[in-house]
Amino acid sequence: MARIEFEVIQGWEKLPEGWRFVEVAGVATDSDDRVYAFNRGEHPMIVFDADGSFIEAWGEGIFTNPHGLHIGPDDRVYAADNFDHTVRVFSRSGELLETLGEKDKPADTGFVAGMTPVQYGGDPFNMVTNVALSRAGELYVSDGYGNARVHKFSSDLEYEFSWGEPGTGPGEFRLPHAIAIDEGDRIYVADRENSRVQVFAPDGTYITEWNHVTRPDDLFIDSEGFIYVAELGERAGRRPDVEILPHMPHARVSVLDLDGEVVTRFGGDDPVRPGNFFAPHGIWADSRGDLYVAEVVYSAGGNRGLVPLDCHALQKFARIRSE
Repeated sequence: MARIEFEVIQGWEKLPEGWRFVEVAGVATDSDDRVYAFNRGEHPMIVFDADGSFIEAWGEGIFTNPHGLHIGPDDRVYAADNFDHTVRVFSRSGELLETLGEKDKPADTGFVAGMTPVQYGGDPFNMVTNVALSRAGELYVSDGYGNARVHKFSSDLEYEFSWGEPGTGPGEFRLPHAIAIDEGDRIYVADRENSRVQVFAPDGTYITEWNHVTRPDDLFIDSEGFIYVAELGERAGRRPDVEILPHMPHARVSVLDLDGEVVTRFGGDDPVRPGNFFAPHGIWADSRGDLYVAEVVYSAGGNRGLVPLDCHALQKFARIRSE
């Protein structure tokens, strides 16, 4: 098995003067290894080259709450907005090509924010979280927070079917927060509040699950067949009345093989230190194997005051290649 090690690159990204991410919800790279930071500042999509130099920004006035990001092999950009219940498809220069879901019209699931959890699975979408593409260009969408389902769309973006209900059993979800697809078209779903990754066949048939992760926020599968898991841990995203205890698992990144075996893990208990994490929310590796981790350190649930406002929101890790 390949040895996988990373070294954090401090001060990698070069934002224009006066700009702030606030927090970065998603990150992805295109075919030229340009890095897209899907963030909650004034400029929602900020694009850098691989060396961190600013290229452009777009998306102003479009999004309500940037959440999940995916870039396809044709460089189309898929952006999930969980507050207005849509997935938007853009060209890599920011031209809006397609919108899935009806803006500000959540599906009926019995969910009432802050009052009633999801009662039953519904149509697309209610607080949609993220997307992934199969080898044939079919779109699978994780629909969490206000829903408990995965939805499949054809390569022409026509809705086909869904699966999932709220719960803890096989094929049930407590916040399907992210999704990834391997070369064999197996579907991996980050079932965050059940602290597991569930694995499905393309038709939604349950295969297995991995329970050795803690509140997985995002997933990415690289060309070598490794799956990268951004684990939120037990400290971030909790209500203000939840006591944070020293022994609670901290955030980390895990690298697994496609059987779920751990290859490596990293992230220490000091969330502010470079190379560690407080609330990793998005993860992606470029063509060279370098890793990008996006974090929502400011406004997620009870995070206010737990870390300084200038805590890292996007970190780059150079992959160390052994001879």
